[in-house]
Amino acid sequence: MISDLTAQATFAQVVEAASFSAAARALGLSKSAVSKQVSRLEAQLGVQLLHRTTRRLSLTEAGAVFYEGCQRMLAEAEAAEQAVTHLAAAPRGHLRLNAPMSFGILHLSPQLPDLLQRCPELTVDLTLNDRLVDLVEEGYDLAVRIGRLPDSSLIARRLAPSRNLLCAAPAYLEQNGAPARPRDLKRHACLFYSYQAESEAWRLAGPEGTERVSLGGRFRVNNGDSLRQVTLAGLGIAQLPTFIVGDDLRAGRLLRVLPDWEAAAEAAVHAVYPATRNLSPKVRVVIDFLAERFAGTPYWERGL
Repeated sequence: MISDLTAQATFAQVVEAASFSAAARALGLSKSAVSKQVSRLEAQLGVQLLHRTTRRLSLTEAGAVFYEGCQRMLAEAEAAEQAVTHLAAAPRGHLRLNAPMSFGILHLSPQLPDLLQRCPELTVDLTLNDRLVDLVEEGYDLAVRIGRLPDSSLIARRLAPSRNLLCAAPAYLEQNGAPARPRDLKRHACLFYSYQAESEAWRLAGPEGTERVSLGGRFRVNNGDSLRQVTLAGLGIAQLPTFIVGDDLRAGRLLRVLPDWEAAAEAAVHAVYPATRNLSPKVRVVIDFLAERFAGTPYWERGL
């Protein structure tokens, strides 16, 4: 049977003060309340803990053994409180971070050495995959997500814009010509990203409004880097984010298709985390760091 922890702390205070009255003053309680807590503790344990006389208090043999245990309990509680306070004061401890594969490799991982230098007491466990993880069920503190966010209990902070552009290799366009309007895409080989909603139906926004085009193609993949490689090889037209193909577009390895049109869905790079009463310093510091690095027009958009 586990006795009342508050009563244990009260008993320890009585022993250290050698007086019910002095212990009551230290605890901000009445003398009778302190006495009742100790008596209830003795009744619960079935032993006498204190010898009481009108002149002094002394420990029984059982009381001395129990007091040692109370001291250890209070020391552990104080250490636990100090540890939590220590963690709350600065970015310390272990942070589990999840991010999409391509963005994680190209843009997140290069930033992490600076973060770890700034926060020497922080450890980061980074997991990269393109599936939508459950932060709470899988124990992640923070995730980077790209695209439109579904309604959920997660809290999101926007870090940067994310544009999806239609592009193809010069060799493909030389051989097959370039579409002049969205409906012309039906006559082209299109390449698809599996995790995109309606992956084989693209909604495009342009000078004539928004158009939805149902398409067919021979290739679909669940990774942006693989989609980029197949597009560079000249197999067709793909809808790819600028954070993956920005360098290719600037270098001419890929060309924009329908340059006045792009994905209609507004997308962005977000940091998301579970809703809690208090945002821990380690999560707050990482989010602020990423927002600082990707602020304004992100570097992968420059020149496009």
